[in-house]
Amino acid sequence: MDDEKSIDTQMPTNGNFDKDENGKDVYVKKYRGTIEYLLYLTASRHDIMFSICIPAHYESAPKESHLKVVRRILRYLHGISKYGLWYFKGSDCNFVDYYDSEFAGCK
Repeated sequence: MDDEKSIDTQMPTNGNFDKDENGKDVYVKKYRGTIEYLLYLTASRHDIMFSICIPAHYESAPKESHLKVVRRILRYLHGISKYGLWYFKGSDCNFVDYYDSEFAGCK
């Protein structure tokens, strides 16, 4: 994925995410492994929780359209990997975090 362009959003804002019963099958073991990796990241990256849980529903029979969404999340993470927060020892700071957990809408 080094050649992939990074993106600013985790999920497409104009599409529906369905079972896609007529779609092309993908390798289940690799799909599940990628989902597990992304679920592990949610411990430190709370902003991706909703985006990861949606494709995780289709682990039993993933299709190409589901893999495309997972790859989009990876592209998003690649694009924001250079951002972070630094806390200095002894500094007094108050941090408030807001994010939209209903991003992209859920049926």
